Amino acid sequence: MKTKVTLTALALVIGFSVNAQIINPKETAKRKAEDRTNRKADETIDKGLDKIEQGVGSIFKKKDKKKKNKNSDTSSDPSDSGTGNNSNKGSDSSGGNDISSGNNTNSGNNTPVKSSSKFDFVPGNKVLYFDNFERLNIGDFPAEFNTNASGEVVNVGEKPGKWLSMTKNGAFIPESIKELPDNFTLEFEAGLIGDASNNYSGLALNFTTDKEQLFKDVLFGWGSSILYLHPGADLASIQILPGSGENEISNDIPMPQWSQNGERFAKISIWRQKGRLRVYVNEDKLVDAPRFFAENKPYHFAFSRRFFGECELLMTHIRYAVAGEDTRSKLITEGKLVTNGILFDVNSDNIRPESGLVLKEIAATLQENPAVNVKIIGHTDSDGDANANLVLSQKRAVAVKNALINFYGISASRMQTDGKGESEPVQSNNTADGKAQNRRVEFLRL
Repeated sequence: MKTKVTLTALALVIGFSVNAQIINPKETAKRKAEDRTNRKADETIDKGLDKIEQGVGSIFKKKDKKKKNKNSDTSSDPSDSGTGNNSNKGSDSSGGNDISSGNNTNSGNNTPVKSSSKFDFVPGNKVLYFDNFERLNIGDFPAEFNTNASGEVVNVGEKPGKWLSMTKNGAFIPESIKELPDNFTLEFEAGLIGDASNNYSGLALNFTTDKEQLFKDVLFGWGSSILYLHPGADLASIQILPGSGENEISNDIPMPQWSQNGERFAKISIWRQKGRLRVYVNEDKLVDAPRFFAENKPYHFAFSRRFFGECELLMTHIRYAVAGEDTRSKLITEGKLVTNGILFDVNSDNIRPESGLVLKEIAATLQENPAVNVKIIGHTDSDGDANANLVLSQKRAVAVKNALINFYGISASRMQTDGKGESEPVQSNNTADGKAQNRRVEFLRL
């Protein structure tokens, strides 16, 4: 930072929205990082990073603070709030069957939701970190996280599994996520209980080149790029702070898919491809920023919580994986492809939508190489009954075969199927990360 933080700026930080400020266009180039805490948005639109004028917009439009509603939803079951019930079935607690999080089907939601682009998310194949908090007791805080705030593992009404409840503002750092590779995916399920208000910045995903910035939840430093998700304001935002301290970029995108006035639970999917950031909420692409990762330096990562209202921010099924697998090379030249990118509903052989591009790549490989035949083999982790896992792995292999036949026209005669259940782990089943690696689909060239 180039100037001192004045008492006035501190008062604004305490009393007003993190991202509300009246901007004088003539002074835009002189804005300080502290000024970002109280910026007023001129408009809430996505113009694309290539055409954003310097200083346009703000992170969140400031609205009058509302008085706390005594009848606001503070129960542990979000379905009681009258905002619609999400049929989310993600759990890793039984059967060794949970390859990803569960469904995110909007029901009872009167908020109109439109996809801003096609759902082209491809989960990374090599899982580096996975956590659904099943190993922890209710009331514990995961040792794998570092924080300057507070939280605990909870159950959430009738939603399956365990969730990390972030109850105080501050940073939450998953220390298993080290320096970020140029190509990775990050997925998690997020939820909200209570009144989040529409001020402050909400949930921030802080990508920074300076590890000292990880413990911040506001006033992020230069060399950081931040994604904000605010269900209280129905808004997603990005903010890019170049290391040079100049030409800051910010942009707002409407986000009705995750809202305290609509669907309070959502699946968030993040995809980095070198400088590009893509962000999906449920199956809608909200952000496609080609120069989000602007620095030619390693980035680090932290979640940051900053809500004005009294609420619980919930999170589970955090999956961080390396992306960019060369499917054609693996299957044709090496004769084997193992992927964690074909995902299924829990305890089911129903293939999830985000598996589509992985299947498309495999189908294209088989179409381009008509002499190649394959065996498709399903694998599970060791949770639950071994015989049930074996049967499930066989059914999943058949489901993959049927998808390649029905959607991509691959001849059934070119594919065999098998299932190994939990019998051939590639990692220890004693950790969530290991289980995530063991839940996989294997293609062998015959």
